Amino acid sequence: MAKQTVLDTLLELAQRDTDEAAKRLGVAIKAAEETEQKLQMLLGYLEDYAQKLDAAQRSGITPMAYANFIAFIGKLEHAIMGQREIVKHAHHRSAVEKGLWQASERKRVSYRTLNERAAIEALRLENKRDQKQMDEHAARQAYYKR
Repeated sequence: MAKQTVLDTLLELAQRDTDEAAKRLGVAIKAAEETEQKLQMLLGYLEDYAQKLDAAQRSGITPMAYANFIAFIGKLEHAIMGQREIVKHAHHRSAVEKGLWQASERKRVSYRTLNERAAIEALRLENKRDQKQMDEHAARQAYYKR
């Protein structure tokens, strides 16, 4: 079994960091999608209530019912404004997490590249050592055959 080098350890740690960053990115993206869905739901409610208000006005509505409609639509508009802020923050969070994941991935790829180069160099040295031993063995064989 090959011994574990410092680069192997760094590569493992970078892989863990990348995996954790990918999980956090997934959670942030899901949260952003959920906030978008809630915003769309609120916008749908606003449109429905605006249509109900129009229909009620055409068929006749009491001043109290009209005031209730207007108050409720105002609350919906306030909720929509708040939800838009939440959406904005959720998108910002997912952008930050994406940047962190990309940085982790770059680090992991760098360590992997360094590790591969070290393995190639170790193999080259081993091949050189083997060739030297074979040359020495052949030289000894030739010397003793005389």
